[in-house]
Amino acid sequence: MATKRLCMVGAGRVGRLHTRSITEHVGHRAEVTAICDPSREIAAELAADYGVGLVCATLAEALERGTYDGVVITTPTFTHHPLALTAIRAGLHVHLEKPMAMNLVECAEISGAAEAAGIALQLGFMRRFDSDFVAGAELLRSGEIGDPMIIKSLTHGPGLPPAWANDIRTSNGMIAEVNSHDLDTISWYAGSEPVDIHTRVANFKGAQRGVVTEHFYDTLVATVTFESGAIATVAGVCPADYGYDARVEVTCTAGMVQVGHTGPGGPASIVAGTALRGEAVYRSWRDRFADAYVREMVAFVDAMDGAPLRVGAADGTRAVGLVLAGTLSMLEGRTVTVAEVQAAGFVPAWQTRTGQ
Repeated sequence: MATKRLCMVGAGRVGRLHTRSITEHVGHRAEVTAICDPSREIAAELAADYGVGLVCATLAEALERGTYDGVVITTPTFTHHPLALTAIRAGLHVHLEKPMAMNLVECAEISGAAEAAGIALQLGFMRRFDSDFVAGAELLRSGEIGDPMIIKSLTHGPGLPPAWANDIRTSNGMIAEVNSHDLDTISWYAGSEPVDIHTRVANFKGAQRGVVTEHFYDTLVATVTFESGAIATVAGVCPADYGYDARVEVTCTAGMVQVGHTGPGGPASIVAGTALRGEAVYRSWRDRFADAYVREMVAFVDAMDGAPLRVGAADGTRAVGLVLAGTLSMLEGRTVTVAEVQAAGFVPAWQTRTGQ
């Protein structure tokens, strides 16, 4: 088959990671032929590092100047909807980083356009491509340890996110930017649809880190119930100064499964920057999921060739529904059903104030 031509939209950390994965691991089947970023300087630097010939400020410019088979979108959440629709309407396959979009109306428009165009739309939930997380899902599906009863998932990330991600008006907050992965994982592992969510948050470090954005929080615990009766908890901390931490534990009717460690050696207890027992903690999500990110790009190229998607629009939409319900729960201090935010008349009021 002909080599797939890919346009990388976004030249930040994730764009750089995907460009490297494609160049170094999928180069015999696909190549990045253009890089787009509002900062031409950043885009040009990435292009020079990986021998990409075309640098553009926008996807529209790239479409005018080149021909592609697919795009990889790694830009801020509030840009996903217009960029995805532009790519889909140009007939291109799309890898779209999480969260899928800002709200369910946007998700529906992206999903509908992709289905009508007959293109592959892969969502950037890299845990779906991690060997340990996949093995856990396969064990749960086998029935060997019975049915899931309690699912506990956490993501703790080092460092503050970009300023736009601290603002629920432009990102839906940490539950979207950090814990979308957990919301997808608990749904994947439960094998059932979520019913409701109750979210509690706290802000321990914002003031000392100079964050004054309204409704900013750096600590989250959410409880989710599923149609199957399973109960899940999601915990998030960002910034977590000790490193990057992503784990899940499932207690089932006939056993249990744990996935993930705080580091290659799995220290039992730690303080900021120091492991008291065991090996060093993962410093970054790039370290913890290095292999998964490569497999993710391999799977995208496979999907462009007609292979079934491992994670797609329905999964992205489900996670956004939980993000919206979780944010509403945080703002109103109550349990919120997913049906509330799926209702035709629901509008995320916190997003109406954004100037985007």
